[in-house]
Amino acid sequence: MLGLTGRRPAIAVAVLILTVAAGLVTETGQTAVLRFAVSGIALAGLAWMVSVATEMLGSRFGPGLTGVLQSTLGNLPELFVIVFALRAGEILVAEASIVGSLLSNALLVMGLVLVAGTRAAPSGRMSFHARLPNDTSTLFLLAVFTISLLSVSLSEHDRASHHALTISAVGAVVMLIVYISWLQHYLRTDPTAVAADGSVAPAPLAGAVSLLVAAGIGSALASDWFVSALSPAVDRLGISKVFTGFVIVALAGNAVENTAGIVLARRGKSDLAVSVVLNSVAQIAAFLYPALVLISLLLPTHLTFGLPVILIVSLVLTAVAVWQVIGDGEAYIYEGLALIALYVILAAVSFYE
Repeated sequence: MLGLTGRRPAIAVAVLILTVAAGLVTETGQTAVLRFAVSGIALAGLAWMVSVATEMLGSRFGPGLTGVLQSTLGNLPELFVIVFALRAGEILVAEASIVGSLLSNALLVMGLVLVAGTRAAPSGRMSFHARLPNDTSTLFLLAVFTISLLSVSLSEHDRASHHALTISAVGAVVMLIVYISWLQHYLRTDPTAVAADGSVAPAPLAGAVSLLVAAGIGSALASDWFVSALSPAVDRLGISKVFTGFVIVALAGNAVENTAGIVLARRGKSDLAVSVVLNSVAQIAAFLYPALVLISLLLPTHLTFGLPVILIVSLVLTAVAVWQVIGDGEAYIYEGLALIALYVILAAVSFYE
């Protein structure tokens, strides 16, 4: 099926069936909780399909470009969710989803990667190049600086706060310039890049493109259904919108496709495992968020870099914690567990917001 091998065809069929089911429960007016649950699970499955499709495309290109494709296209489901949330006026969900995606990857997924990697290492110490962690920290801190500065201005209601949208647009443009500059340098000089194995036949291009198109369309539809059921479902379940965006949307739309990093870590491929997760963190912080700020200028609800206090503090502490743990190019199991613990604590706090 479309060049898929192993158990992937059966899983892809199951995801498509689940997407159709999400459409049916939406169109037949089933309860909001059921629509929310089915469309959310379908969204997670479609995120997996996008990841598989980009992996198939990547088999035809070098490792550097493959990583860029995985990071960029892997964010499609989340992009759709946030755009539909903004269109529906759910600004808090959109903000929490972006921050939640950053933190789920930087803390939860990275923590699991470190645990898997240290367990696979004979010495119990996971080693990897320190360059990408430090590059990611630079991009992460750029985003945190912009967010913190504007958020403080808004909280103080000073003169600059009246121009938050303009400041956000300017910040988005310069952040995108920095990201593109970094990306060009990274692709030219990535020390972890290895030549593609010529003995492995690349996946059929038509199959990879077809799967990506199907997953992209499905993601757009499932995102619309998910957002339409969001408000009545969270009211019924008694959970906060911060938790919904921070945890549920983030995990369904983004972190699922990064589980590949855990598999790579278990196989002892430390540099590739860390690269998969950190490329996604850098992409969300310095590309996806700024791009969404600019896209929102075309929507009724505008997204800015001004965030609630809990999200700002979460970002600042995460940036420091991630740099502290992996900035030296090595990690032990307790450090991975510490990152996971930080995510669990943040999720618990967001549940009661």
